[in-house]
Amino acid sequence: MSSNPAGEAPRLVPMLSYADAPAAIDFLAKAFGFDELYRLEMPDGKIGHAELGYDGVRVMLASEYPALGLESPRALDTRYSQIYVSVDDVDAHYARAREAGATIAAAPADQDYGDRIYRASDPEGHRWIFGTRLSRGRVTAERT
Repeated sequence: MSSNPAGEAPRLVPMLSYADAPAAIDFLAKAFGFDELYRLEMPDGKIGHAELGYDGVRVMLASEYPALGLESPRALDTRYSQIYVSVDDVDAHYARAREAGATIAAAPADQDYGDRIYRASDPEGHRWIFGTRLSRGRVTAERT
């Protein structure tokens, strides 16, 4: 991809760093169903900026640039974030991710707050949560 994707930019877009951004793009497409919308390759082969889309959701990513303080989670001692993506059929999405080799942290399960979710990590350690809304969940405290 060489041109910036058209359309209104979402108000909140996660921006992720990867040691091997081209491999990450391929994995996210194969395992999680993202479409590549834009890719800016740098002369050294790194990805300066890329955008992936999934049913109206956009994720931006780039190669890690330690000099700018941007590193892949695999370079860190702890997980620093998670990305939640709503999907139409969480069980089918889970099967696709597992088949593509995603590291599954938790299989699909119904949650008290009304979603059915599973958790997976990509090859560099970004934690992804995919979920389907089942209901509004249980109210545990009355608001005053």
